[in-house]
Amino acid sequence: MQLKKIKIGNIETPNNVFFAPLAGYSDAIMRSLCYTLGAGLCFTEMVSAKGLYYSPNASSDIIFTYPNEKIKAIQIFGNDPEFIKRAVDNPLIEKFDIIDINMGCPVPKIFSNGEGSALMQNFSLASKVIKSACQGSKPVTVKFRTGITDDKPLTRDFAVMAEDSGASLITIHGRSKTAVYSGECNYAEIEKAKNAVKIPVIANGGVFSVDDANRLIENTGADGVMLARGVLENPFLISNLTGFTPKFTLKQFILKQIELASERYGYERSAILLRKQMAFYLKGATGGKKLKEQVFSASNAGELINIIESSNCF
Repeated sequence: MQLKKIKIGNIETPNNVFFAPLAGYSDAIMRSLCYTLGAGLCFTEMVSAKGLYYSPNASSDIIFTYPNEKIKAIQIFGNDPEFIKRAVDNPLIEKFDIIDINMGCPVPKIFSNGEGSALMQNFSLASKVIKSACQGSKPVTVKFRTGITDDKPLTRDFAVMAEDSGASLITIHGRSKTAVYSGECNYAEIEKAKNAVKIPVIANGGVFSVDDANRLIENTGADGVMLARGVLENPFLISNLTGFTPKFTLKQFILKQIELASERYGYERSAILLRKQMAFYLKGATGGKKLKEQVFSASNAGELINIIESSNCF
């Protein structure tokens, strides 16, 4: 794929390789490390607009940032335009440059609350949410899916609505809400949306290799790609796409992640929080099953470091 800068309102990203907002994974540590691999833009885990208002301290870990996050993008979710406006104006997120609105989350709890992908069922309300966010001083982006079900795609019309409502960029996950993360990415639907709007379109879904990214761009005409699970399995997918030369090996990357997590979350809590991430790194690795058992038995960061250092899996 061809690298290029992406204009988002008054912000310009260095390239068009983005790292997705992933609940439980896209924390400041992972974002910071992804930026060292050349990511053009990284998003926080999604934050509840109402949560920012009623329980601001509960989101402290999610909205924490590191100095090397040159462009800071936060993803918020909610279906109440007033609370969206309050979130955008909240001093706690003043440091963020871009506001992304989640309109694609398929999780049942979020959907049943009328949030996330449920907003694709209500164009009028979705428009009000976007317009409310746009009342702030920062560019607003929107991430959504192809629709609720595969047989009734909404991609093109929702994209047009988002642009008309003031969004500066849209990201489209090429699967429906009911598909969740299974099945093929729907290139045709993303292409329809791309051809219907003038704002940048980022394509998301099924990118685990450079070939996957090239295929996604070629078949959709999208302006860039958003990487998700592919990065959790192989962070160097970012540098493979951006052409950055990593200054460390995967093992060094992991050890740095553990070090930062220990500093941020504590000696014991960090080992627990990193288990699910370590499982992604070990997926398909020779001897990975045994090492995974050791990783999941580690009770603190020191033990986890010793296990990784002595491993030949990386």
